[in-house]
Amino acid sequence: MFKDFDFSKMGDILTQVQQKARELDELRESKEYSTKSGGGMIFVKANGKGEIIDINIDDSLLEDKESLQILLISAINDVIKMVADDSKGMAADMLGGMGNFGNFKL
Repeated sequence: MFKDFDFSKMGDILTQVQQKARELDELRESKEYSTKSGGGMIFVKANGKGEIIDINIDDSLLEDKESLQILLISAINDVIKMVADDSKGMAADMLGGMGNFGNFKL
């Protein structure tokens, strides 16, 4: 597996991976994700860190605590999953874009 790999370039490879990771973090942190539940009665927005940055609740739900809780939990879970899925996808794209270094594949 490492027969033709030039280990003297390992530092360069590590530097490239670290740079790509920083770029990925910056891109991820600049994104925003949003979702709705209950036919738009609940709106939740999160940033790329997975932090909830906005919630909008239709006034009609304020009198139905149980429905409010269910819809809010659903929307929050959905937006957190969106952030996680996108982060995984971006990481996979980054690693796939790193290419080959000798016979060593990232």
